[in-house]
Order: sequence, then structure tokens, then C-alpha cells
Amino acid sequence: MSKLTTIISRGNLLESSHEIKCLLGYVNGEIIFSTSNEHDLIYPRSSIKVFQGIPFFTSKAVEFYDLNKKQIALSCSSHCGEDFHVNELKNWLKKINLKVSDLKCGIHNPIHQKSSDKLYLSGKKPNQIHNNCAGKHLAMLTSCIVNNFPIKNYVDFNHPHQINIRKVFSKFTENNISKKNYGIDGCSAPQYAFTIEHLGKALSNLLNSYHGIFEYSENIQLIINAVLNNPKFIGGSNNLDSNLIKISNKNIFCKGGAEGVFLFIHLKKRVFGILKVKDGNERALPSAVYTLFKKFKIINKEELNNFNLWNNTSLYNHAKIKVGSIKTIIE
Repeated sequence: MSKLTTIISRGNLLESSHEIKCLLGYVNGEIIFSTSNEHDLIYPRSSIKVFQGIPFFTSKAVEFYDLNKKQIALSCSSHCGEDFHVNELKNWLKKINLKVSDLKCGIHNPIHQKSSDKLYLSGKKPNQIHNNCAGKHLAMLTSCIVNNFPIKNYVDFNHPHQINIRKVFSKFTENNISKKNYGIDGCSAPQYAFTIEHLGKALSNLLNSYHGIFEYSENIQLIINAVLNNPKFIGGSNNLDSNLIKISNKNIFCKGGAEGVFLFIHLKKRVFGILKVKDGNERALPSAVYTLFKKFKIINKEELNNFNLWNNTSLYNHAKIKVGSIKTIIE
């Protein structure tokens, strides 16, 4: 059985290690690399927001409220609360004439540290717009308004919008969604566990949809192209997913999720990938993705070099002294 492990070294010793479940494959079903965890159930968390957004697009809410491409990208984002995120979300909220308290995602400080510091020094407090899932929640609310669904309980399991999302998941994963695999996400929206194999089917069908040979093609092209042209709006200035889209010259669409999840598709090579860090530590992902991309030639040499420049493998202390390194090994 193949293994994928990110290791952290200090001095001459291995200090920590993070084992990663992984499946890479082609859209035709050919497996490139596997750690033989295909039947393991995982919560993909925010990495599947592109699928959660489809009922929003089919509702024609984008056209009804004349939402721009940055707002479209934010609908499947885990934004970091930078000013450019917050401004677009505030404008979106004004368009649909709702209050920030209508969002059921909860409140946390901006993930982007400088933005969090700036907000604190201004004397203002964070609100629901600063939650990294605010875009997804605005998409849900906007869709509910257009469909004349109630907005008060829009994150409930049996709400009609959530039922529509489950129908989308079933089509893309080619699997029925069971309530026994239901959980509540950090933002209070329903979250579902899938096997890695079924997530692979979902990504294959996502690729086929983008290329016009699966359902929802027009919607998928709209959302993926919006993200590719506005990569900072799916994550932020320092995020792996935002930077990888840019580094790959818009050939890769990808999204991270909490507890060490990362999904990607290569639009031209029609390759998909699923990574899940077993212990949930997200620091393992950049090195792991880089190592896989290098080993299996997912991106070209120039893109790989730019990825390597962004992905710092040396570890420094606060005095800027190099104390160790982080790298990933394939066995």
C-alpha cells in the first residue's frame, strides 16, 4: 500500500509527521496514485462548496440581482476577511435587502491576520460578514428569496434549499445521501460524509460538466471561470487554493476544507485529486500537493518552480534563524 506523509524535521531528527489519505485519477477512471483509502468516509468540509452553490445558480438569483463575478466566486469561497472580500459581501447584502444578522454562519475574526488587526485597531467588532463562509450563506439566502423559500431556517436539514443541495450531491457523487452521514459544519450548514471514491466520482463529473458532457454545465462553467479569473476571492492573498490557481495559469480549480482537506481538478489534463490529512493539520498540505504535482507531472516545470517559490519548505524561528524543514515523502 502506498503512503503519503508530510514530515517536519528539526536539526537532524524527525519531530512530527502527518499521514495523508490520497486519491489521484483521470476522468476516465484510471488511477494515478492511491493510498488505498477509497472506501474511507470523510467530511470534505468547505472543499465541496462548488457543489453546494449549484442550486443558487439554477435559481437564476445571479441574474435577478445582477451579481458580479467576484460575488459569484465568493459564493463558493472560504474567504479570509480581507477588505476586498468584505466590501463585495457588503454590497451583495445590500442588493438582497437583508440584515447581517440574517446569516446563520456565526461570527469570528478575519482569518487574514493583518485584516483582523486592522479591524481591532479601528475599534470595530467582527460580524457575520467576516465569517469565512459568509459567501456561501449569502448564496443560500439569495436563492431562498428568489425561490420564495423561508429564510429563517435556511440551514435546517429539511429546508427545501438543503434538499436541493442534497440532490446535487447525489447526482455528482452517483450515490444516495444518508442522514446517518450527516453532520453540522462549523458555519451551521449541513455537512455530509462521503467516501473518497464517491468524491472522486464527483470531481470527475465536475470536470465533465465543465467540458459540457454532464449536467449543470452552464452553471459550472460560470462559477469555475469566475473563480479562475478572481482567485483571491475563493480564499485570500496567502491561501493555497488561491495561489495554486494563479500559479497553474488557471488550469487548476481547487478548494481547501477544514481539518486538512484539499480537492482539485486540472481542467486541461482532466485529472482530479483528493487529499485528507489524517490528523487534520493543514500545514501538511502545501508540501504534499507540491510533491504529488512534481512526481506525477500535474503541472509544468515553470509552474512547479513558481509553486516551489511560494511554498517555503524551510522553518524559521522568531529570530529568523532556520531551525528545520517540512517535506513530503511518497512510499
